[in-house]
Amino acid sequence: MARKSNLRLLLVPFLLGPALVRSSSPLPLVVNTWPFKNATEAAWRALVSGGSTLDAVESGCAVCEREQCDGTVGFGGSPDESGETTLDAMIMDGTTMDVGAVGDLRRIKNAIGVARKVLEYTTHTLLAGESATKFAESMGFINEDLSTNTSQALHSAWLARNCQPNYWRNVIPDASKYCGPYKPKPPSILKQDDPACKEMGDNYGHDTIGMIVIHKTGHTAAGTSTNGDSPIPGSGAYADDAAGAAAATGDGDTLMRFLPSYQAVEYMRRGEDPTIACQKVISRIQKYFPNFFGAVICANVTGSYGAACNKLPTFTKFSFMVYNSLKNQPTEEKVDCI
Repeated sequence: MARKSNLRLLLVPFLLGPALVRSSSPLPLVVNTWPFKNATEAAWRALVSGGSTLDAVESGCAVCEREQCDGTVGFGGSPDESGETTLDAMIMDGTTMDVGAVGDLRRIKNAIGVARKVLEYTTHTLLAGESATKFAESMGFINEDLSTNTSQALHSAWLARNCQPNYWRNVIPDASKYCGPYKPKPPSILKQDDPACKEMGDNYGHDTIGMIVIHKTGHTAAGTSTNGDSPIPGSGAYADDAAGAAAATGDGDTLMRFLPSYQAVEYMRRGEDPTIACQKVISRIQKYFPNFFGAVICANVTGSYGAACNKLPTFTKFSFMVYNSLKNQPTEEKVDCI
């Protein structure tokens, strides 16, 4: 009788095991900002084909660079004041804490690829401007014009609007009314309430693909690519195998002052749910810049994820993509902004 009873007990794991395996772990996991489905799929394919978390982040962000996601990632978007499109990107390994990043990268299309090379072939964290371009060329990347008819038209239209909006303040002539060149105002007439100093409000001039990848082993990576301001580790993205990963999108000039991705990971390290961690980050920034444009995605090493965004009159929901072992395709999810 005892042997019969033991046999029944031994059968229980075999009867329940497969179902438990399918439902117990959502890893691996890919999460990225905005409904950039092709980027999500590319990252997932890299993972399931045996690639690393870094491979997945690079593959996903590279798709957006090629597809010029939302006109704010890759070549031909968001020209600077001189009419040139430049690129920013970063990639971080949450296992080794190595980071590679490029800022103001000129005439090289594959910014995330260059960032990966910075991580792998230098002891630097960030290369910028012509130094980044020269490095990219030494790594075999092609030097080519990043401007398109669209970006040139955007620049012409901006000039026709007297260079509005822009990011100057406390200068002469009045940057809220005129184009430059600008000179500093004399200290005697300096005013910090200069209209050009106001938050940009509904002029969403900065945007990013931010991506989080967590391997089934728990290894993490995160990265970003944009025409804006995302290559600062801890601001645009951050990853740490001991806690999780996060990425931010929106007005990078404001976001980088608060290191939102780093802060979100630290909240998760303390045990906060990813959604709560994201919300706390948004709330911290709101205290100083209530009208900032931004959102954060977060995921911990168990595969739980969440997102949060700052509510504005024309930005009440934030869309992001998720692909994990519990889904058979990338899924767009939305959160109400706070």
